[in-house]
Amino acid sequence: MRYSNIREEELKNKVGADWFKQFDTTEILGNIDFTVFPRQDSIFGRTPLLWAEAKTGNFDVPTMFVQLVLTIGKARTFDKTLPPAFLGAFDFKKIAFVPFISIQDIFYMNDFNWNVTPSNHETKEFKLIKDRIEAILKQNTYIYDYQKDEKELKSFIAINIAKSTEAIKIKIDKNNFIPIYLRWLDVIKPNIDVNWDELKKANILDSDFYLADLFIDDKDTQKIDDDISIRDNLFVVFQNQGYKIAKENIKQMFDATINIRNKEAYQQFWKRYKRPPLKQFQDYIIERRDLIVPQDIRERKGAFFTPFQWVELSQKYLADVFGENWQEEYFIWDCAGGTGNLLAGLTNKYNIWVSTLDQADVKVMHERIEHGANLLENHVFQFDFLNDEFTKLPQGLQVIINDPEKRKKLVVFINPPYAEAGDAKQRTGTGKNKTSVAQNRIHDKYHSQLGDANRQLFAQFLIRIYNELKNCKIGEFSTLKTLTSSHFSQFRGVFTAKLIKAFIVPAHSFDNVNGQFPIGFKIWDSEINEKFDEHELDVYDEKAKYLGTKIFSSLEGYRYFSHWVNSFKLKSGFHIGWLQGVTRNDFQNQTGIIIKNNKNQIAVPRGIDIYDGNLIECCVCYAVRMCISANWLNDCDQFLMPNKNWEFDNEFKSDCLIYSLFDDKNTIQIKSGTNHWIPFSEQEVNSREKFESNFMSKFISGKLKNETKTDLFGIQEQRTTPLVFSSEAQEVFNLGRELWEYYHKQPNCNINAALYDIKEFFQGRNEQGKMNNKSDDETYMKLIKGLREKLRQIEKKIEPKIYQYEFLK
Repeated sequence: MRYSNIREEELKNKVGADWFKQFDTTEILGNIDFTVFPRQDSIFGRTPLLWAEAKTGNFDVPTMFVQLVLTIGKARTFDKTLPPAFLGAFDFKKIAFVPFISIQDIFYMNDFNWNVTPSNHETKEFKLIKDRIEAILKQNTYIYDYQKDEKELKSFIAINIAKSTEAIKIKIDKNNFIPIYLRWLDVIKPNIDVNWDELKKANILDSDFYLADLFIDDKDTQKIDDDISIRDNLFVVFQNQGYKIAKENIKQMFDATINIRNKEAYQQFWKRYKRPPLKQFQDYIIERRDLIVPQDIRERKGAFFTPFQWVELSQKYLADVFGENWQEEYFIWDCAGGTGNLLAGLTNKYNIWVSTLDQADVKVMHERIEHGANLLENHVFQFDFLNDEFTKLPQGLQVIINDPEKRKKLVVFINPPYAEAGDAKQRTGTGKNKTSVAQNRIHDKYHSQLGDANRQLFAQFLIRIYNELKNCKIGEFSTLKTLTSSHFSQFRGVFTAKLIKAFIVPAHSFDNVNGQFPIGFKIWDSEINEKFDEHELDVYDEKAKYLGTKIFSSLEGYRYFSHWVNSFKLKSGFHIGWLQGVTRNDFQNQTGIIIKNNKNQIAVPRGIDIYDGNLIECCVCYAVRMCISANWLNDCDQFLMPNKNWEFDNEFKSDCLIYSLFDDKNTIQIKSGTNHWIPFSEQEVNSREKFESNFMSKFISGKLKNETKTDLFGIQEQRTTPLVFSSEAQEVFNLGRELWEYYHKQPNCNINAALYDIKEFFQGRNEQGKMNNKSDDETYMKLIKGLREKLRQIEKKIEPKIYQYEFLK
């Protein structure tokens, strides 16, 4: 065998290097073992070429493919990103390929339980999939032995994988034809060269053009000739790369072909979808054309805070959890409905209720219903969820919530208000804050259960739902405080619904929401009692691109970073500075971390005094907090008390010291006191005078007097141990010395200048008093740029040790 006695990760690396070196094989996609992408994106975006299962040993091909199918089906990966042209499976001896299109129908099986463990080969689901696809695999699989078929394998990859730049198209069904329409409105409608106002007078709507697009094939041929019911129900047809009005009584008025302005944009859009819709859903789509009549433009654009891409994705996740026919089998109540945009795309208006705080919002929804919105007028009502009793609800909804069995089929689907007591923030959901957070009946009723979470409006919504709509299902948008915040510990002890599935997206992708933090959509089953501990959440970027998964934990039982900081606080010794902002435990407060001369420079000092006796601990503390940049995805991550192993890693400690000395947020200044942070001696930088303080250079070289002891031989001085730098730290140190030496060549330099003073000297300040970003001195700019580049290398070296020593989980 070509590969033997190696681990799976090494096998994947070797297969990638030996056979797919011209491609990108580094991308991680959920739990799929191995992916292949082109190194450059095409004009249609990043198109996957291969998803593959990897196994150590010598496995039979069908077993490997079944595990891959179950992995893909469980995560519905093909819905989150375009599927590839081929699936693959490989072990030590061989590699096999099968066209995705030949097995894709397996993913559309009805009543199949995808929530099994793919690696468990004994489940009935595993055996069922294997029975279904073995015959397909025999006909469509290409199998190559690495050694015997080397030439043929290379040829297959070059001819098939390398040139399979077109991903498998997404099939159109009853669950996605509305979301596709809403995308079509943004991309295709503006490119149709027609007077929409004139067409509207003739009752021809944009949805008629959309249906014309749906019912053609990949060759742009209208697929209606063999189906009279579809042909008779299309008012517009696609002909000759344009549209023709087909409605009998008006087609003479619009005899000319209606052209598409940007045909490339049209082709790019429809390249993603397989047309026409699946046969079993074609009649349904025609019959339910009422679902795609024009609605208020603000709803389609997500102007009321929940962007439609997240509305669409949340409904997709609900369908994944509750089944393809969930809208027929479950009741839906949006109890924080605003103007109802969270419900856009849902099809069964008889099972939908929506309530909102303001009567004005109710009026807006009723007007939308008159213009075709898919809601029932008597299912839309004013209701103050945090104050009103359920006896005020419509009778139909009361019947559901008062029946224990029907209540199990109730999905509370909400984007609740986001605000804190005493905070003027607007909600991330629909509409504005309309009530005082701390002045409502639910706040008072459940104060003891909520604890610190009582300050949050969305927590008040959730606690009422959990307590008063027992055993219901919940699909809700909110921050991740319910999962990770220490302030929600008491809440998690009471709210013990089981978290079934969830995804997170950047908060800045929501309208009118600022800040770099995640917003999650979480599906809870309150019928199952399970206190939240940790869960793996799907991650999407602001463009709805699937990035993979991330585990979030409640960290119950862990001690936080602030406890560790408190353990080395000192009140006496040789004082050299102040470290601000490290007593907060999350990335949200990262911008406030800074090194100053003393705490008197800080309006609200929250930090630790730096003495000679805790300098190393403070530098480790600073570097650990600053080496990983804060972003929306890690905003909720909590820094923890580390294990003891870091204390024995001298190289780690000296790296942290060097990082702290030369990082930009070390803002020690001579105008604020003596500078004890010069890491060089006068001789090393050719200083014209003696420094006021040589503390740091003596600390580094081991020349500091540590303490004095008296023994039989009299008084003996004990000195500190010289620090030994890693090669990376030494490079930073050397560049820093060059920078200091160049500064000391300047005729008007200050002998005792700190790094911040040197930057200020060369860069100057603008009229507003802010330091400029660069200098006209080319030598300085070369030195400071080199110093920062070397610091980035130190960051990369420190980062894995932050996890190794459990500063972060």
